[in-house]
Formats: sequence, C-alpha cells, structure tokens
Amino acid sequence: MSQDFDTIVVGAGSSGCVVAARLSEDPAHRVLILEAGVSDRTALCRVPGMVSIIHTVPQVKKKFDWGFKTVPHDVTHQRKMPYVRGKVLGGSSAINGMVFVRGHRSNYDGWAADGCPGWSFDEVLPYFKKLEAFEDGDSAYRGGSGPVAVTRAGGDLSPVSVAFRDAVASTTGVPVVEDYNAERQEGVGLCQISSKDGVRQSTSEAYLHPNADRPNLTVQSGAWVHRVLFEGTRAVGVEAVVDGTLTTYRADRIVLSAGAVSTPHLLLLSGVGPAAHLEEHGVDVVADLPVGHNLHDHLFFPLTFLAPEAGHRGTPWHFFGGMIKERLFGGTWFGRSVFEVMGFIKTEAHLPAPDLQLHVLPWAYPSPNQDNDEVRPKVDTRPAITILPTLIYPQSRGRLSLRSGDPTDKPVVDPGFLRSQSDADHMFRGVQLTRDIVRDPAISPMITSELHPGADYMSDAELRAELPNRVQTVYHPVGTCRMGSDERAVVDPGLKVRGLEGLYVVDASVIPHIPGGNTNAACIMIGEKAADLLRP
Repeated sequence: MSQDFDTIVVGAGSSGCVVAARLSEDPAHRVLILEAGVSDRTALCRVPGMVSIIHTVPQVKKKFDWGFKTVPHDVTHQRKMPYVRGKVLGGSSAINGMVFVRGHRSNYDGWAADGCPGWSFDEVLPYFKKLEAFEDGDSAYRGGSGPVAVTRAGGDLSPVSVAFRDAVASTTGVPVVEDYNAERQEGVGLCQISSKDGVRQSTSEAYLHPNADRPNLTVQSGAWVHRVLFEGTRAVGVEAVVDGTLTTYRADRIVLSAGAVSTPHLLLLSGVGPAAHLEEHGVDVVADLPVGHNLHDHLFFPLTFLAPEAGHRGTPWHFFGGMIKERLFGGTWFGRSVFEVMGFIKTEAHLPAPDLQLHVLPWAYPSPNQDNDEVRPKVDTRPAITILPTLIYPQSRGRLSLRSGDPTDKPVVDPGFLRSQSDADHMFRGVQLTRDIVRDPAISPMITSELHPGADYMSDAELRAELPNRVQTVYHPVGTCRMGSDERAVVDPGLKVRGLEGLYVVDASVIPHIPGGNTNAACIMIGEKAADLLRP
C-alpha cells in the first residue's frame, strides 16, 4: 500500500465537498475525496424543478438514493419510512428541497454550553458568512461573496402562499420578516433557497466542480468505502470497492463525511462503537464509543387545502409546461424550490426561540404518507396549498446500529419518532395552529376545503390517533457521532474521534442538538469550520 494522499475525505456531500475544496487550496496538500454515488452532472440534480422526479419516480430515485428505511415500531403503526440520503456527488445537497435555514442563535450557544467550546453562534457566524453569496450582499449577519448562492423565492409566487404569509402574521402576531437568517428568526417571510438562475447550489456545484482541475485534488465517484484501516489506534487508510474491485487508499488523515447514517455505519464496521454491539456482530473492537446513539430528526405533518388560486396542478402537462417556460424565459417556479414561504413560530410566548417551523408549498401533497416508495405516489391534481407544521426540537432519541458485519447490509435505522409524548403533543398543537391560520380572513376566502387529513379527522381524538400514520421525516438526521467533551461524545470539539489518531468526522452526525430549521446550511458551515481546524 502506498502513501498517496495527505487527507482522504469519505463522502462528497454537504460537508465533504467543502472540506476537500478548502484543504486543496494549499497546492502542496494532496486530497482524495471518495463518493459511492454517481455524478451530479445531470439536469435531474442541477435543475431545481427536477427534484420531484428524483423523489417520486422509483427508477430514478434508486439511482440517487441509498434506499434506507426506518425499522417498524408500534408507536408509528409499524411503518417502514423511507430515509432518503443522497448517493451522488453533492450528497443530499444534490437532491434536497434547497431550503436554506441557519437555525437560531441559541442552538449554537447551546452546543458551546454542552461541551463544545468554539461552536457558539458568534464563533460559527463567520463560517456561515464565508459559505454564502446572499442576494442582499454582505452585512453583519450575511455573506455576499461565498461559493453558495442564496436567494429568496420570487418571480411567479402563488397568491395563496402570499396570503398564507399574511395569515400567519395576523393569527400569531409574529412579524413578516425580510431575513429569518439574520438577527431575528421569529416571524414569517419568503423562503430562502440555495438556488440561483435556475441552478441548484449543491456543495458539489459550489465547491467541487469549480476546483476539479486542481492537480492535488482527486475526485473518485463510484467508490463505496467499506471500512477504515487502523494500525493500532491510528487510522491509516480505507478500503473501498471501485468498479467491483476492492481497493486500498492510504493517507495521513481520514475525514469521514458520509452523513448521519453512513458515517456511523462505517465506524461500526471499522470497530469503532459500543464494544458489546460490535462483538455481537463479530467486529473487532478498536475503540469503545457511543457511535450511533443520539439519532434525532425533524418531523412534519402535512395538511393540504384545496385552493383554486394556488396556480399549480400535479399533472405531467403542468410539470412539462413549467420546464419549457423555465428553459425559454427563466425566473419561474421550475427554477427554484417548491417551497415559497417559511414561518418560525413560538407555540408558547415564554419560549426563548421559535419551536415550530411552517413550510409552505402551493401544491397538493401525497396522503397519508409516502412509505411505499416502490410506486409513484398518488397526488390530487387540483390546485392546492400544503402546509407542513414541523417539529424542530424533538425530545425523542433513536439509534443507528449494525444489521450485520457485512458492509453491504444496510444499517438498522431507528429514529425513535414520537417515542416522547411531548413530541406527539407538540405535533398536535402545530396541526391545530395550522388549521387556525387557514381560517384567518387573509386566506380563508381562497380555501374551499381541507383535503388532507380532511373531514374524517376533525376532532382532537381523531387527529391524535392519526398522527402516527401521517408524520414524516424532513430528512434531517443528526447526532449519531455526537460532538462534546464527555463520555456521551464520539468526537471532540476539534472533530477528532476520541481516543484515536488521524480520524475525524465532519458532517451532520457530529451535531449534538438539532438546529431549529433545515440542516443543510449548518452542515456546510461545519465543513467550513472543519477545514480551518484541519489545516496543517
């Protein structure tokens, strides 16, 4: 085995692309980034409107998604929920909804207070600014010249989305805000998205491809890493299957950026994890650490209301019409996220930060859920608006574990959804509040009826009983390689795996407590900060 690289990054996703691009700015530093998935150089990934094809056409989804599913539990009606994770250059940033949310200041101050010095809001803000090119330019809170273009939803906005924004303000008393990623998160405003001029701003688009000609940066797609190699307690390389051949790569330093599912899975396969669990599956123990614990995620409950003025129909003709219009003229819904308005609400006035997020899209939504991803979901084709009240601070915790010691076996994914009664109560209040909002005069004249969950679930008892059948993940898993300074931690605040040398984790798995909002921006920030921590 030859010593070919200074740093190997495993996973070209939301954090990995950032680390590889930033470290390779030093021409003397040799970087290899390994990605199991395919290239993202396709309109399916680059054109925002194509995201619906990726998520609803099974044959396409299988090309870009790992195909994970959650384990069934009584509390969620034995459902096996798809747990979509990007298997492509750019990772999940190449197939997500492009919603750009930093979270609340208190989230990062909470990290710092819980054993992560250096990660307070004031200390991570420079990295949030560094990563973005916000449409309003540079300010005290926003960056104007970073790699990731961030814009507001605009152009042909649905009048129903705008009416819902006004109804949120009227019903809850929160302000209409211009920028929920600045000084104040609480409020409702136009959705911010990582998209510009009809092109998705994934981390591969923003960081990797512009620097692909660097001689010291090697990008290898189709490389499925099976394990980290150790000499004693030092990581010295990885084994990966490339074109059907088991290949070994060595480096001074290994950075795992495969995400909150695949990174802990890889560590467990490599002998880093709870000793008893590893021994149960015949894996030699390298380090006894709580890998896979602390898994948690955001949940939403979709409510769809028929609204003739919404402007969109879930039909092939409407979809292809949007595609053609975007290609000819630009500036259309097909060139940005389907989400148009975003709200951050306190369900109780005394709370220090908003605890409910409202995603708003002027389309009908599959109901009751999308668990059967082997067939295309059936969606009502009438104009409609769907509101997704979202639980952003779940109390429930789950775990990721080995199914076997075989790298080709998918891990056991147990997010623990609704295990905490407080989560169910909070989700219930969010649904009730959404129904209150659509009764506000600012939007009620535009609504003809509630389509989903509908008239069969109007009483409190009926609605509570239906929660387990309709809640869905927002695909924001975090926490499985928790960052911290105590025995609960897998990595220290410098992102080095505790007790081992040469091995680091840089992705959503290190997040100790989930941020209050979509997690992609936080993952990019983690990549930016990690690059500074890892510079020679």
